[in-house]
Amino acid sequence: MGRAATWWSCAPWLTRHGRVLGYDARAHGRNPHRGPQRTEDFVADLVGVLEGLGEPAVLVGHSMGALHSLVAAARRPDLVRAVVTEDVGVDLRGRTADSWRALFARWPVPFPSLSHVRDFFGPAGDYFAECVEERDGGYRLIADLEDLFATAEEWGTRDFWSDVEAVRCPLLVLEAEHSVMPPGQQAEVARRCAGEATHLVVPGSGHLIHDSAPDTYRGAVEAFLSDVLAR
Repeated sequence: MGRAATWWSCAPWLTRHGRVLGYDARAHGRNPHRGPQRTEDFVADLVGVLEGLGEPAVLVGHSMGALHSLVAAARRPDLVRAVVTEDVGVDLRGRTADSWRALFARWPVPFPSLSHVRDFFGPAGDYFAECVEERDGGYRLIADLEDLFATAEEWGTRDFWSDVEAVRCPLLVLEAEHSVMPPGQQAEVARRCAGEATHLVVPGSGHLIHDSAPDTYRGAVEAFLSDVLAR
C-alpha cells in the first residue's frame, strides 16, 4: 500500500550517508505502470533503477520492498553493495489475500478527512496519510486493492529461500517485536544468507519499525551504513 513518500521521516538523516533515491513501485503511489504483479516484475523495475546509477547501491526496504531488495541482491549482485530489510517475509506459503479482503472491508471508506485517517490507523496514521488521495467524496487508497490482492496471493504460493541463500553482500535484518511475519523466519534469513548478516529484534516495535521505533531503527541503520561505507 505504501509509496516513496512514507520514507520521508528517514530521508533527511539517510542523506548524511550519500544520495538517497526512493520510487513508487508498480501499482503503488503515482507509478502509472500496473500490468503483471509478480515479484520478478517488481525486481526488474528495481534493477532498471539501479542500472542507471553508475555504482552499486545500498538497498533499504520495508516488508515487500525488503523482499524485492533481497531478490535483487541475489540476482544482480553487481548492482547491490548492501541490504537493510525491515520486517521482511520470504516464505508466506499457505497465506491468501482473504484476511486482507476482510480487513479492508471493515475500513470506513471513504475517510472524510486526513485527520480521520490518522485517528483510525493510530500509530500507523502518518504512514497511511501518505497512501491516500482525495477523490469520490473522501480519502481513498491511491493503490488499487485488486492489484494489492494479486501481489499478496503470489506470496502464498512460493518461497524465496534460494534467493536468500544467494545474497553475498552485507545484510542487516531488522525484525519488529510485534512482527506480522512467521516466528523465527527473519533470524533464519540472517543465518542462511551467504554473506555476513546481523539480525536484530527491535523492542516495542510494530511492522513499521522506522515509524514505531524511529530512534532504534536509525541507530541500527546508521551503524550498519557507517561500517559498510567505510570499506
